[in-house]
Amino acid sequence: MISFFSSIIATFVTIPLLGYFLVFIICKQVTKQHKKSVHMALDVSTFLFIISVHYLILAIWEQSFLWVIFLSLLVLAIIFVLLHWKIKHEINLPLVFRGFWRFNFLLFFTAYVVLTVIGLIQSVSGFVAGG
Repeated sequence: MISFFSSIIATFVTIPLLGYFLVFIICKQVTKQHKKSVHMALDVSTFLFIISVHYLILAIWEQSFLWVIFLSLLVLAIIFVLLHWKIKHEINLPLVFRGFWRFNFLLFFTAYVVLTVIGLIQSVSGFVAGG
């Protein structure tokens, strides 16, 4: 039973878009609201994309840069709080966190796509050079 759950989690980490679509479909069936379903799927899949980027980096360069990921998340959070305070002259933490989290979706989705392409190019060039 544990290996079954491990396999499911590994699948969602490897293919975070699958996690996005699954959460979207479930939320759409439950809430009947398209916009709310998209937002919930984005929020859940952001976490999946962050983990996926870490494992892609690990697979491509065989080195963990998890500390860089955490540091970038912290710096981005500070920037979002400061920008929100500068513009609104007050800090609305739920609003700041939502913007920060959605920005991270865009950032890590882009990183996931770029790293996937780099990994594919590296694999193909290694295969061609070696074979």
